[in-house]
Amino acid sequence: MRRGGAVLTLMMLLVTACGLPRDTANTLAGVRDGVLRVGVTENPPWVTVPDEGPPSGAEVKLVAQLAAELGAEVEWYPGPESELMAALKDRVLDVVVGGLDAKAPWTKEASLTRPYVTTRTLVAAPAGVRVPDDLTGHRVAVRGGTADVAAMTSEGADVVAVDEVTGAEGLPVVVGEWRLAELGLTSSRHELASTDHVWALPPENAWQVEVERFLLERSHADVMRLLVEAQRAEAAR
Repeated sequence: MRRGGAVLTLMMLLVTACGLPRDTANTLAGVRDGVLRVGVTENPPWVTVPDEGPPSGAEVKLVAQLAAELGAEVEWYPGPESELMAALKDRVLDVVVGGLDAKAPWTKEASLTRPYVTTRTLVAAPAGVRVPDDLTGHRVAVRGGTADVAAMTSEGADVVAVDEVTGAEGLPVVVGEWRLAELGLTSSRHELASTDHVWALPPENAWQVEVERFLLERSHADVMRLLVEAQRAEAAR
């Protein structure tokens, strides 16, 4: 009996010391079979927020999958990142999505998940087009109004702004890697950015463990497929 009592005491000490996931504000319990309150910030194809109606995009579909697993209904709350992170800190929201970068400066307001997918933005070429090693002075098609315009300009390229990259420009183009196969493009050695994507959560262990489990079960191919579908839907609008 003494030996058994000692083992039980040791197990209790180990459980206390190892910091098993806790849910001090009961977020996981509140979401399961309840309501999942989601902040969404505009960032196609991850999230698109229309003037009317629910949001769409790759991460909107992922959130819907998570909610289905938990038996939860989703409430969407659109807004800029700064406002959504403040609401997250005050526990008005349960999660914020929008193609968030792991390097985003929100660690004081939120707990970021581990990166669940890494995407690259690169220069690619349609059939019959060669991407030179040095882009200085060469025409490159870039979606207008994006940070990619400034990135290409800094490399000395002659930027041709387009409403949407289609692969029919007859020029090297800047695209997210998920569009290569769909548009029949070949990647080049020119990579503009590599982004580790995360979700933002309130700082609660049990809730974070549940969300990270869900995200890390999604393969890179799964996420790429959702991005392609979202991009097609965006182009069709």
